[in-house]
Amino acid sequence: MKLDKSSQEGATSAECAAKVMETVPSVMRFIRAKMRSHKAAFLSIPQLRSLAFLNRNPGASLSDLAEHLGVTSATASATIERLVQRDLVQRINHPQERRRIVLTLTEEGKSILQQSLDETRAQIADLLEGLTAEEISQVEKGLVLLKNVFEQTESTPPKR
Repeated sequence: MKLDKSSQEGATSAECAAKVMETVPSVMRFIRAKMRSHKAAFLSIPQLRSLAFLNRNPGASLSDLAEHLGVTSATASATIERLVQRDLVQRINHPQERRRIVLTLTEEGKSILQQSLDETRAQIADLLEGLTAEEISQVEKGLVLLKNVFEQTESTPPKR
């Protein structure tokens, strides 16, 4: 697999943004398909996203999850209910705020998510086997830069 020559030449930030928007959806489609093709095949994409979010944010609230998924609290609640019924997520009353529910993964939820992540990561590694060491290094450097740029947006309020 060879890199597109145009991506190796100098590009403007607008051209780079267009390439990000062109590339990320296909990467995410691949990841979603592979995540569901393993032991987690019985889970929907929103359920898998919920498990991943709760893995990164143990003790998150239902409204935190709804915001992450971009859905209403009622929709997030229904998603969580199905995960609770499958013993993948645990709902706990907040110790100080009686009306707040805290969400955490069960050991089974952690196990299914981890297995799916590991198998998907292995399939991505298999795809990358076709690249040279230099190309892999370039991809990794680009991803680190991209991650750093987007992590800054998570802590910075949006510009108006």
